[in-house]
Amino acid sequence: MDAVRVALLREVLAGTEWIQDTRRFAGSLRTAVAAHGGGLLLVGSAGYEPWHLAAHLDDEAAWSGLPELSPTLVRHRVPGGAPAHLAVGLGRLAAAGRGETLLVVTPGQPGAGLLERVHDARRNGATVLALDGGDRDLHALAHDALAAPPGPPEGAAGGTQDLDLDTVQHLVSAAAGENSLPAPRRRRRFRDRLARLADQLTAPPPPRW
Repeated sequence: MDAVRVALLREVLAGTEWIQDTRRFAGSLRTAVAAHGGGLLLVGSAGYEPWHLAAHLDDEAAWSGLPELSPTLVRHRVPGGAPAHLAVGLGRLAAAGRGETLLVVTPGQPGAGLLERVHDARRNGATVLALDGGDRDLHALAHDALAAPPGPPEGAAGGTQDLDLDTVQHLVSAAAGENSLPAPRRRRRFRDRLARLADQLTAPPPPRW
């Protein structure tokens, strides 16, 4: 994320409901993992792996004192020799059930196979959350969902479309890690943390992930 886009994001947020919307969704995530304590499973589609969100949620878990926010990244394909925390395959979803939270993140269609696994997890009692491009079938399965606008076509001007899924993930992870702060400081504290996270968007993944 370049400096121009970060500056645009800060300006756009002041006139939209994105802070409120991402805070609401982050609140659902935080409430689910805090209330149930069964762990957070994070999964993308076959073509999209949300490792960056996994890393940021792991950081927010440590910062907020809520270890339940630290996710288990569930992968469609596990390469040979992957470390244990990156070697969890789709079979883990079959064991998902009551007390656990399943967060599905994908910019496109999740695919029939993943939808079936998500359906089974919900039927078994897991709380399902979706952060995606607005897939109707996935939203029908989710207890709460937030759709990010599609990214701008190549060469198109900016605007609210600059809030693509990657940017929204940063807003959600930052909000999920917020502690209860006095009202006059809360907005500024959020913006300071959002700016720091936005500036890190182009950084390489942390060693853990």
